[in-house]
Amino acid sequence: MRILGVDYGEKRIGLAVSDELGLTAQGLPTLIRKTRKNDLEILRQWIRNYSVQKIVIGYPLRIDGTEGIQCEKVNRFARWLAESFLLPVMKWPETLTTKEAEDILRASGVRWQKRKEKVDQLAACLILQNYLDTAGRGEQG
Repeated sequence: MRILGVDYGEKRIGLAVSDELGLTAQGLPTLIRKTRKNDLEILRQWIRNYSVQKIVIGYPLRIDGTEGIQCEKVNRFARWLAESFLLPVMKWPETLTTKEAEDILRASGVRWQKRKEKVDQLAACLILQNYLDTAGRGEQG
């Protein structure tokens, strides 16, 4: 079963997809948001191309584990995904994933302009890989 990983953002959406065995996450091109219709069509293409059966979206809890304003935005987007594609959508804790992705890219010597292009994709990979590594021990969401 293939799973789509999503790092939600208001301007960009990082995407990753699992291999067929659900062991590894590979990045997909970052979706630069334009309109809901455009976002829907691009997501539909990825979901169809990879025969995705589940979506995992990063859930940005605060450091203390409470929900903030961004969680409500993710909740709305997760509901929209579930209704649009009739797929299960799992919310997965992802506190500081974008910072972790930036640190990895910086440590790898990636220039700032290229980091900006890749950070959302890598964050989606980190979210999905964490889910894949943990899902065998019981799901959250």
